[in-house]
Amino acid sequence: MKRKKNTLATLSQVARAAGVGTTTVSRVINGGDRVSPETLAKVNRAIESLGYTPNHAARVLKGDRTKTIGLIIPSIADPFFSSCAEAAQAVARANDSLLIVVSTGNDLKNELENVNVLAGHRVDGLIIAAANSQRQSLCRLLQSLRMPIVAIDRPILNLNVPSVVANNFLAARSAVRHLIGHGRKNIGCLTGESELFTIQERIRGYRAATKQAGLRCILEASIHDYDSAFRCIERLFQSKYPPDGLFTLKNSTTIFVFEVLQKLGIRMPDPIALLGFDDFELASTVRPSISVVRQPVQDLGRVAAELLFEQLFKSEPREGAGRQTIRTLTLETELICRRSCGCLPSD
Repeated sequence: MKRKKNTLATLSQVARAAGVGTTTVSRVINGGDRVSPETLAKVNRAIESLGYTPNHAARVLKGDRTKTIGLIIPSIADPFFSSCAEAAQAVARANDSLLIVVSTGNDLKNELENVNVLAGHRVDGLIIAAANSQRQSLCRLLQSLRMPIVAIDRPILNLNVPSVVANNFLAARSAVRHLIGHGRKNIGCLTGESELFTIQERIRGYRAATKQAGLRCILEASIHDYDSAFRCIERLFQSKYPPDGLFTLKNSTTIFVFEVLQKLGIRMPDPIALLGFDDFELASTVRPSISVVRQPVQDLGRVAAELLFEQLFKSEPREGAGRQTIRTLTLETELICRRSCGCLPSD
């Protein structure tokens, strides 16, 4: 069949070329269910010959899936969340879908705007690392959406949606116990963004370990850049009980603290041991190498995406879809012992 130049092939033209009905062509486009191999081959040859492209916009207007999912994360530049996005994207691609990634900077206003934008683009489902897990405005907005939702890294505490998280509490408690096992008696816990669920859980693990060992709690939650880390370290070493160990609760804090200790000429692991939460690319190559709690970052992104598609394929999107039962998947972490905590010989 010849087409006029610069015109697009239609579904009906493909059906006529293949000698089948339009319903059969639609089935082929949507995965080929209940279509014989011979008919499938004929329709695909007609599609290729005519250069047919499905009109996804029209399908969306009819209420069909858009084959897109949204991922809302605090930062694309953060290696933790970019790795999660990469893993989620692989799952989306395997399910013939496009992943749309937006970042919030952990700002609630940006987060609400991003949710509305993705909802306006009719994504089939949403994965979100919430800026604040307990904000009612976010919960109300998400509750109103007619799509499956999965929380990643930070469960949304007042909303019945599945979540995929690392075991932050147990990981932090084990890390602090490890420092205590090296004979450390004054262990400082350094962080920023203490309102985040993940940080709160890590603080809880730190408190549990120090309390059990009968040690004082030295918590500093004001670190957000190099200068604030510098002021914090100076203040701690000028205090009545200067620390002999430091537990940092996120990779950026670990980097700032490491740089300050180097600048001040304070050696690791003696007189001070350092152990950070979250591994990062240079942690094993700097001197001394930095001991860390390693999260299963790729698994977090992969499992969250798989859980979302499980909800999508269970039934057509509808209000409250996938929210009948709370399902929290908790993934285990790994303690990576290097030089900064005192486990390895001197570099």
